[in-house]
Amino acid sequence: MYLLSVLSIIFIPLVFALFAALVFSPLMRWFSRKKVPNIIGVVVVLLIVSLGFKGAYEMVQLTGKELSSADEDFREKFNQRMNDVVAPVVDFMGIVPQENETKFHALLNDEKVSANLFGNVGSGLNMARKFISMLLMTLFFMVLLLAGSLNVQKVMELLIFKQQYASVKTFRQIEKDIFKFIIVKFLLSLFTGIGFSLACYAFDVSFPIFWGVFAFLINFIQMIGSVISVIVLSAFALVELNVSGSLAFFVIVISGVQVLFGGILEPILMGKSFSINTVTVLVMLALWGFIWGIPGLILSIPITALIKKIMEKFPGTAVYARIMS
Repeated sequence: MYLLSVLSIIFIPLVFALFAALVFSPLMRWFSRKKVPNIIGVVVVLLIVSLGFKGAYEMVQLTGKELSSADEDFREKFNQRMNDVVAPVVDFMGIVPQENETKFHALLNDEKVSANLFGNVGSGLNMARKFISMLLMTLFFMVLLLAGSLNVQKVMELLIFKQQYASVKTFRQIEKDIFKFIIVKFLLSLFTGIGFSLACYAFDVSFPIFWGVFAFLINFIQMIGSVISVIVLSAFALVELNVSGSLAFFVIVISGVQVLFGGILEPILMGKSFSINTVTVLVMLALWGFIWGIPGLILSIPITALIKKIMEKFPGTAVYARIMS
């Protein structure tokens, strides 16, 4: 655990690259059957990944334009509601607003709060640099895996199974399960984001595209992400919706979207591929979140599925795999 944490700059991109390579492995095998050179297959995969990044960049740009187009009426309502929310905090801290200054702006202008905000900006820049370096390393490892320079199946054969047939069979099962998990999770997160955007449009909540993208991204954090998205969007909707009427219906709608896609369709579509019980999910979320932070929360379920699939193949550990189910 200590080494995984200290060397996270290497292990996190490697694990992300492994699961990304598993997604594209069927395509690479198809190229191989068609006698297409391996380098061409790698280039095609990189083009697909580049198109994905291009689409993500366009979505971020669209979201930024939406946020920057907020009108004065929304800003006034936002400042008024935030002023009501932070009023007890300002009074508790003993901050005295200046003339023509709201309590919300007085809190932001306080020296201690400003110092913390400035420090957080610096931390944010460090996180951005770390994210870019991990992204580049992930692409590097993915190219190595797809090109065959790092053969995971051979590693499993040498270190774990000691037999070629067992390693190939288990690797193909893992590949199939992980591929299904990633595709299903992506599609359900996408439809969850679309549902959130449509709910915002229907109830006239500002920034529907932003909230759709937010719900899509955070939904990849198993179990916790869906709760966070509902809570955060419900808190934001307080600015524009009446507490007694439309807000309650709005919360019911977005909660229904999460229940439909995350609580009903996801278990059905996943079927019995993983069969991991809720206690195991929570324990592994806590473990990998402690080791790797947010990337660990995202990778916890695929890693758990990988470990469980390997444990099922040995009589000495099969009982623990059944307990995990």
